Amino acid sequence: MANSSIIVRLELDHQLITFGDVAAAISKAGGDITSIDVIRPGKDTSIRDITIDVADTVESELVATLKQQDGIKLINVSDRTFLLHLGGKITTQPKIPIQNRDDLSKVYTPGVAKVCTSIAEDTNKAYSLTIKRNTVAVVSDGTAVLGLGDIGPHAAAPVMEGKAMLFKQLAGVDAFPICLDTKDTEEIIRTIKAISPIFGGINLEDISSPRCFEIEKRLEQELDIPVFHDDQHGTAIVVIAGLLNALKVVNKRIDQIRVVVNGIGAAGVSICKMLLAAGVKQLVPVDRDGAIVFGGKYEYPMWQWLAEQPQVEAASGLLGDVIHDADVFIGVSRGGVLSVEAVQSMGPDRIVFAMANPTPEIDPELAQPHVRVLATGRSDYPNQINNVLVFPGLFRGCLDCRAQLINEPMKLATARAIASVVSESELNEHYIIPSLFNENVVNKVRHAVIETAILTGVARRIPRDFR
Repeated sequence: MANSSIIVRLELDHQLITFGDVAAAISKAGGDITSIDVIRPGKDTSIRDITIDVADTVESELVATLKQQDGIKLINVSDRTFLLHLGGKITTQPKIPIQNRDDLSKVYTPGVAKVCTSIAEDTNKAYSLTIKRNTVAVVSDGTAVLGLGDIGPHAAAPVMEGKAMLFKQLAGVDAFPICLDTKDTEEIIRTIKAISPIFGGINLEDISSPRCFEIEKRLEQELDIPVFHDDQHGTAIVVIAGLLNALKVVNKRIDQIRVVVNGIGAAGVSICKMLLAAGVKQLVPVDRDGAIVFGGKYEYPMWQWLAEQPQVEAASGLLGDVIHDADVFIGVSRGGVLSVEAVQSMGPDRIVFAMANPTPEIDPELAQPHVRVLATGRSDYPNQINNVLVFPGLFRGCLDCRAQLINEPMKLATARAIASVVSESELNEHYIIPSLFNENVVNKVRHAVIETAILTGVARRIPRDFR
């Protein structure tokens, strides 16, 4: 259960209520007082700020309780999460101070003219003489924000800002949020191409399916910088990383397992593609209407692509029908679709990745007694499958070797690098994936990405540590 920290500003009428009464009311409503600040003392009345830890599910009930108490005037309620977002979460700063006219003449006119001329003569110099060498655009139209859906570009901005923070803190990459006020595929492609000269990479984020497939594909073809739709490939990479280690725990080979993937949207399709690239021979993609089968005919191009892969099974049926004897269940769908009975029908040493957020496909408490390895997308259970393990190190590597694109071998190398961070001595049912803040993740991913980019011929620069 998620908790929040809120600050309530109360004016107390001392003739009607004591602070002890207030504390008791807060406790009864499920809150835990962590600090008290007297804003204005007084004999008859006083104003205090009270910081309270409270579960998200009862926050509104606690506030309502305080409003109803005689002797309490509720002046304001501040959520610490909101306070963190005031004015935005990122900023830009110059790398050097401008202290005199000479400094100004070098960074701006007239001295900057010769730098501009040099780039005009050779645009590759933009990598060494501008921010392009270390800057990524985090681009969204706000149509598929995790857990929120189509909330639009303005509401999506806090998510993109947060992603930019993670890029910088974890990998030293300068990232900037770009939220586009359009859902038109061609306009999005056109806009990203138009702004691309200043960026060394494009991270597509929270763009709804199936438009995201076309947008990414076209940009990959028409730009010469890496384009990465994190909801697709970031999720797939970290799933494969976790699966590689889970298979070590249960002592099974990836080419001998039967895998059911539930939810064949953007992430599900990418997971299926990576499973096949990693060596899975028996794959059952399942969507709301049932299994996608080998030889079937489908409207969506990516579903049709799956139906043409020989590793995809031909047997039809709903999730409950096709999950029998499966070794692995991977869910990127919606909460509550997987029953305990369905899990029990799987093969021995079951692996279940229930990653729907915020409610997994099956309650982890119900699933745990019946599986060998369980993973979710949540931070309050072991084995959190989180894209944060992927994109910082991946783009760090791409920028450092000036990769033209991110190919499938680079994605698979990233998954193997993440898995390798968990040592043999650490590996167990409850620790198959490293912590989001493990400092080795970015370095190992960066190295794997650069090495693979060089081997596959998409690197345009060899970093010094690879020479």
